[in-house]
This record gives sequence, C-alpha cells and structure tokens, in this order.
Amino acid sequence: MTDAVTFVGLGTMGQPMVRNLARSVPVSVFDANPDAVQAAARNDGVTALAGLADGSGADVVILMLPSSAVVERVLGDPGDPGSFAGRLRPGTLVVDMGSSVPRVTQELATRLREREVAMVDAPVSGGPRKAATAELTIMAGGRAEDYERALPLLRAMGTSVTHVGPAGSAHALKALNNLLSAIGLVGALEVLTVGTKFGLDPRTMLDVINSSTGRNQSTEVKIGPEVLDGRFQVGFSLPLTVKDITTALDLSTSLGLSPEVSRACVRFCQAALAGLGEENPDQSEIARYLAKVTGVDLTR
Repeated sequence: MTDAVTFVGLGTMGQPMVRNLARSVPVSVFDANPDAVQAAARNDGVTALAGLADGSGADVVILMLPSSAVVERVLGDPGDPGSFAGRLRPGTLVVDMGSSVPRVTQELATRLREREVAMVDAPVSGGPRKAATAELTIMAGGRAEDYERALPLLRAMGTSVTHVGPAGSAHALKALNNLLSAIGLVGALEVLTVGTKFGLDPRTMLDVINSSTGRNQSTEVKIGPEVLDGRFQVGFSLPLTVKDITTALDLSTSLGLSPEVSRACVRFCQAALAGLGEENPDQSEIARYLAKVTGVDLTR
C-alpha cells in the first residue's frame, strides 16, 4: 500500500483504528479535539495535521465520524472549491467508516463522482475491543473497483471485510445490524427482568440461556460483565444506538414497511435515553432505565 492517507475522526473507535492502519501505511490525522490529534500522533507512522484543509491532498481520505450531518459538515459542498471536498483532487477515494444515513451516502457519492472523486461506505461492527485488535467486521458499499482499492486499508483494521453492494448499501446494512443488536439486548433484559421478578436468579438464567436457543451477542458478551456486574461499559453510547436504530427504522418506513418489533425497540430506547437524564449514557444503561420503571434491579 503506497497511498497517502488522511484519517478524520479520532474518537473511541478512530484512535485504535488509526494505530492499526499506521502499521501498514503512513497516516495523517485530524480531529476537532486537538488532544485527540496529539494522542494519535504519538503512534509510529502517524502525523498530526495542523488543519483539516492540510489533509485534502491525500490519495485516500478516511472518515470515522458520528453521523451523516457531521460528514456533510466536514466535507462541505463538493461543488465549492473552498470546501474540503472541493479541494480533493480527481482520483481521490473517500471512505466513510462511520454510521451514516444510506440515502445521504448515495447522494454524496453521486455529487463526489461528478468531481471524479470516488466514495466507499465502510462502516464497522465490533466495538472498541475489536477495533483495538484489528478484528473489526467491515461491510463496504461502492463500485467494485473502488472497493478493491480500499480493501488493503480495510484489511489493516478488520478481519472480516465484505463488499455488500453499491454506495449506501453498507450503511443500510450497518443500521439494520445495529437495530437487530438492540432488539436482542432489549429483549434479553426484559426476559431477565421478568424472571427475576418471578424469583429466578438472573445469573443462573443467563447461564442457562447462553447454552440454549435464546442466546445472542448481548447475552453472551454484554449483559454478564456490563449489567449483572454493574460496570455499564459496553463502550458504545446509547445516543449513538438511538441514532443508528432510528436510521434503520426510517429506512424501513421509506420502503413502505411497518416493522412493529423494530418500532417498539426504537421507542423503548428513545424513552430510556430521555428517562436516564444523562448526557452520554452507555448502551448497557438501558438496564438502569428498565430497573427504574419496573423496580427490578438486575445488578447484584
């Protein structure tokens, strides 16, 4: 890999992703938080950018940003030569690895292509732990030739990389995956709450469920250490959860569907976020809200 890479977005996921990427290719980094930039630049192969515009000459620009709104704000109007997107050279590849709105991604890819700038959407699954070990699951959308160009970079950050379709496809799949994950978490917490109210021990229930057909990723990985042990540190925030699952629900309704289970999950997670009254609660703190409204505390 010889492409010059600019990486924008150095949050909980971006930091370890940059560290792993820099083992394969030199990376220049930028974030609105100067401390995050300096922290990333302490890694070998990573150079801090003084400003976002300084990264516009890269061959590949990777974005790890929280939403489509932030992506659009960072890139600006591709038709404006003063914007970051307007400064990109023809032949540049933009890779959006955050969780963006599929239809916005499709529109952005079209606008960039008018300037001969390619785009791949490549959101990730696995959370901070898998990001740290370069074992992320990465789904990618875009033209086949653009995906092939991005593939070596993506493989430096993940162990499972799959091309799922044209631009916007991967962001659609990521939102749907996160919706299914949230349904599994909320459903498992409700089941454990009912059983605990009946008199069963939640840890015993969880052990049995994890050797039975009801198990899912939340029962196997999240609920034991993060809820029952009271740590509440999954590492993925509830506000981002609500954003992603709302994106998935909006996608469903835009296609003329009315998925009632999905709608109920979104409403519950929205209520949990409002009911917790915290600025940025962890996703697992849904259990705190459930305890608040039911009087059943799973933490022991």
